[in-house]
Amino acid sequence: MKVDHFLWASLIPTPWVMRFATLFGAGNFKYGPGTIGSILGILWYVTIFTSTSGLLHLIFLLVTLYLAAGICGEAATRMGIKDPGSVILDEFVVIPICFLGLDDRIMQGNAWLMLLVGFALFRLFDITKPSFIGRLDKIEGGWGILLDDVGAAVVTCVCLHVLFQYQLIERLIELWK
Repeated sequence: MKVDHFLWASLIPTPWVMRFATLFGAGNFKYGPGTIGSILGILWYVTIFTSTSGLLHLIFLLVTLYLAAGICGEAATRMGIKDPGSVILDEFVVIPICFLGLDDRIMQGNAWLMLLVGFALFRLFDITKPSFIGRLDKIEGGWGILLDDVGAAVVTCVCLHVLFQYQLIERLIELWK
């Protein structure tokens, strides 16, 4: 069931749709394009989202999700593939969801380890697609391409909150030292 059609995206010339959807060709790497998109998403999060907060953070996230759904759906349509592996804009834009409500804790110190744990959890859930995440993958169109990644990011966010709540990240840091 296709639940979307983004007229504005259908007006973008194919070369630009493909550039945006593959993050200017980064998605064309033979091995691990989703991982590459996720790594770039971590950089996106650190660069853009850690310098914004509150309502601005949420508005920017929602706008980028909407734009990504349109572009990813349009790229899939033009390629004739339901969810092309080279389309990595979806992984890229959802990474900030993994860290919702955790910006202050992440930036207090040892950010690299916290970002690494978030990245690893996101990739685990994005690849294995447990439970409802796998069902989201069955939705067709741009929202379908995006929503399974949103689901993986939300589950990652919940796991990170639990890890912080029980100070498991701090214990991991202590073991690392």
